Amino acid sequence: MLHYKTYLKGPNHEWIVFVHGAGGSSSIWYKQIREFKKEFNVLLLDLRGHGRSKSKRLLFRSYSFQNISQDVLEVMDHLGIPCAHFVGISLGTILIHTIAELEPHRVRSMTLGGAVMKLNLRSTLLIRLGNAVKAFVPFMWLYRLFAWVIMPNKHHEHSRSLFIREAKKLCQKEFKRWFTLTMRINPFLKNMREREIPVPTFYIMGEEDYMFLPAIQTMIDQKKYSRLLVLKNCGHVCNVDQPDLFNSAALDFIRKHLSVAVSVS
Repeated sequence: MLHYKTYLKGPNHEWIVFVHGAGGSSSIWYKQIREFKKEFNVLLLDLRGHGRSKSKRLLFRSYSFQNISQDVLEVMDHLGIPCAHFVGISLGTILIHTIAELEPHRVRSMTLGGAVMKLNLRSTLLIRLGNAVKAFVPFMWLYRLFAWVIMPNKHHEHSRSLFIREAKKLCQKEFKRWFTLTMRINPFLKNMREREIPVPTFYIMGEEDYMFLPAIQTMIDQKKYSRLLVLKNCGHVCNVDQPDLFNSAALDFIRKHLSVAVSVS
């Protein structure tokens, strides 16, 4: 099972599940935990191969977005969590969408930061380059390159450094497994864009998220259950670049979609 950590508010409070992106770990939510655990039960996860989720049983499972999403549901089943509000960042937003497609009754709402819904030409070329050289180039060289391209500005330095630091905990073999997923990502994302799951969805994007914001802006008006907030002076990892604004907006959204039967006092 994935490594996880919980913060329990009480049985009459709903759950929030945080899902990090590729190369990260549950530690990237350190600027969210204090505020969210005041009102909710909180579940933090390390995806397979990341953080402390390094068991051989996990690593020998086949790698697909569906299978990795099932890892998350396995932890929820173990803890007896029937449904939750999900908060994700970057590639973690794809996993949350996948969970909502697999078992929509388990998802009360989705808050998606730095959401990945389409790869532009630059990101497609980067992925092709990475797959062409991944067999003989140290993965940290590739990861640093990606981090600089996705988070290029000086005030993105903290987010960039955080993701590079966490990525160092991966091994080359594990990085290759995750990177291979990206070769199948565009058809997968196309299906996600064309279908809307009837689950309240909140996209929180940085105005400087040049690679992924345009796709969200293009599609948002076509979505009945979705809304978008763009944060100024903010890049791809908006929960780290602008944590106060991210927390306030996400909590307001989640409060509006609580179960009527659940007390939030």
